[in-house]
Amino acid sequence: MADQGISKQLAKVKHIILVLSGKGGVGKSSVTTQLSLGLVHQGFKVGVLDVDLTGPSIPRMLGLDGKQVHQASNGWVPVYADEKQRLCCMSIGFLLQNKNDSVVWRGPKKNAMIKQFLQDVCWGELDYLIIDTPPGTSDEHISVVEFLKEFNPDGAVIVTTPQGVALADVRKELSFCKKVELPILGVVENMSGFVCPHCAECTNVFSSGGGESMAKDYGIPFLGRVPIDPSFTSMVETEGDGSYVNKFETSNLFPTFQKITEQLTAQHTK
Repeated sequence: MADQGISKQLAKVKHIILVLSGKGGVGKSSVTTQLSLGLVHQGFKVGVLDVDLTGPSIPRMLGLDGKQVHQASNGWVPVYADEKQRLCCMSIGFLLQNKNDSVVWRGPKKNAMIKQFLQDVCWGELDYLIIDTPPGTSDEHISVVEFLKEFNPDGAVIVTTPQGVALADVRKELSFCKKVELPILGVVENMSGFVCPHCAECTNVFSSGGGESMAKDYGIPFLGRVPIDPSFTSMVETEGDGSYVNKFETSNLFPTFQKITEQLTAQHTK
């Protein structure tokens, strides 16, 4: 039976997507951020839930460091990243007294925190709730999937890099999704090349095509390759206050994520 508190808060959320990665350092939170921005620029209202409890980076990625969560009569109000309130976010990063404080919790406390996020955050009407998860397959993943099972999440986007060591861990992530019956919406190959800030030429720093080849082998959609783009990194590091929500259209990666989000939205029939 579905949890009544979670049912109340997710009642007006149309689609739920989890973003997973087999290992750390593949740019999962960066992909989560740009997926969310891409959806916003398609006209959707988007929420981002950061359940990477020990490494919450979404507040920084969205230019929301130092923002506070406010308590309303019916729960926590998420932090909005733009004046039009098209993009909102909840993260444990907003709840820490010092953003540099470490979160040293065992599994049960992590599970309770994730449940509280799902029960207490007032998302309101959302077209998409994007959930940024920790790397690997840990307590957080199991908890999120179990708590959301009755709500039929749309599925998972898997983030990898082209190297073989990353792809090996992603195969374990695919196995996890199969075991918990979480649909796989597609694979994103991140850090697939480097965009020169001077001439805009893309050069393969590592390798390329590993994610696409793996997706083909497993019969799952390949959503696209995302190169390393210094201009996006600079935008995230320097703008702050969510001002780059509007400036994302000028990013070199904007067309890439428009194509990725178009593929995702095309899969949904709800």
